[in-house]
Amino acid sequence: MAKQTTRFLSKDLAKRYASKAVLYLILILGAVVAILPFYWMVSTSFMTLSETINRKWFPAELQFQNYVDAWNQAKFAKYFLNSVIITFTTVVGVLFTSTLAGYAFARIRFAGRDFLFALMLSTMMIPETITLLPNLLMIRGAIIPLPGGSWVNTLQGLAVPFMANAFSVFLLRQFFAQVPNELWDAARIDGCGHLRFLIQVVLPISKAPMMTVLLFSFTSAWNAFMWPLLVTTRENWRPLMVGLWNFVTEAGPETHLLMAGAVITLIPILIVYFFAQKQFTEGIATTGLKG
Repeated sequence: MAKQTTRFLSKDLAKRYASKAVLYLILILGAVVAILPFYWMVSTSFMTLSETINRKWFPAELQFQNYVDAWNQAKFAKYFLNSVIITFTTVVGVLFTSTLAGYAFARIRFAGRDFLFALMLSTMMIPETITLLPNLLMIRGAIIPLPGGSWVNTLQGLAVPFMANAFSVFLLRQFFAQVPNELWDAARIDGCGHLRFLIQVVLPISKAPMMTVLLFSFTSAWNAFMWPLLVTTRENWRPLMVGLWNFVTEAGPETHLLMAGAVITLIPILIVYFFAQKQFTEGIATTGLKG
């Protein structure tokens, strides 16, 4: 009897180890597939042109000069500053509108609240390309007269259409709805209204979802390409991604400089994620979006 029990236990352990080995193998394979393009981009950015033509995997010597050449040839200084201003403006707008809308949908009862929330969520199913034409007509002043006339080639034309985001509202609404009602009752006894309760009570305990919204908004605004390409006809407000696209058409076969330019555009996102990864993970785990 003891031998049979030991045999069953050993078979059970063998099955567990085998299943874990298969799982780890799949995860490792997925990691390799995800990391390989990134590694190729970074390694190519440090190569010479001849090494990229010969399709080397490792540079014989790190060519840091590639980044200097890419920065100067692509005029990244101006584009980089434009991207910083546009992204900062967009992120501030998204945080402002999403916080107020998310709180209203979560904590304030008003007629048609659920219907409006469902209507807003339905906009997430509309492809972004479908909204490009209406947004373009809006900022040109073809639908509603705009202060100062057309917003083409302006900061407001690049940022304002994206200062409201349905996903960010949904994310914050999910968290704000979890705030205990006892806190609101105690705040009302102290004479707090909704705005004061939001600022002094809700926001201090909402750092994780706020950082999640910030990270998503930053990534979306920084990587924006199609919209800036449509609404900018001059270089004065073109962001980094449009500058990189222009550099691709101008640099031609200089792959090592192209990859150096691509890495330059990626660095700010990596920096922001490095500092916000803890809050980002907590925000996903506490707003009902985890898988």
